Amino acid sequence: MEVGHAHALFEWGLNWTIASSLHNYLILHSAVVEWKDCGVLLSAVSGSGKSTLSAELTLQGWRLLSDELALIDQELQVFPLSRPVSLKNSSIDLIRSRHPAAIIGPLARDTHKGTIGHLKAPPSSVAQNCRSAIPKLIVFPKWTAESPLRVQPVDAGLAAMRLIDQAFNYSILGTEGFRRLVALVRAAEAWEIEYSSLDEARDALEILVDECG
Repeated sequence: MEVGHAHALFEWGLNWTIASSLHNYLILHSAVVEWKDCGVLLSAVSGSGKSTLSAELTLQGWRLLSDELALIDQELQVFPLSRPVSLKNSSIDLIRSRHPAAIIGPLARDTHKGTIGHLKAPPSSVAQNCRSAIPKLIVFPKWTAESPLRVQPVDAGLAAMRLIDQAFNYSILGTEGFRRLVALVRAAEAWEIEYSSLDEARDALEILVDECG
């Protein structure tokens, strides 16, 4: 074990502890951000760019609740886990180039996920770590090189199936997990966004928030 991997291993261990024990919440593999009191779930498989997008939004003034885990209670509120955002490989240099003042901790190199760096969470987000958010949008982001911006709605049934694939404890919660997930996709609009430009993705999300009201 490399000593330089300690902070990355701590993050992964913390994720495992939360995902395997907090079963009073429906736990989804999703970043969570908030803009104008509108909670937004950014749900995607690893490698889709959700952490990079959540880092960009956070550095542009959005509130960060989590870059990895959405904890959804019985009232469909998301409990915040504002902490450093885990960036991987080329995303580290991308965020540094766009935001030179951003604070990124020491790098863990040659892990099984490549190089890992952690972006410091904004103090304003950490200060609100006891204030939940109401998810009004579910967004499935996908970064694709050279891709033009594509934004399209996702129907509730398909959104539910995608979220089940990204749920850590859906089967453990059983009927309650099904009830909570169905209520979520009925209460929040679902969209898919494919992009290559972080600026275009942010603009599209801000439009969706404004339209969501």
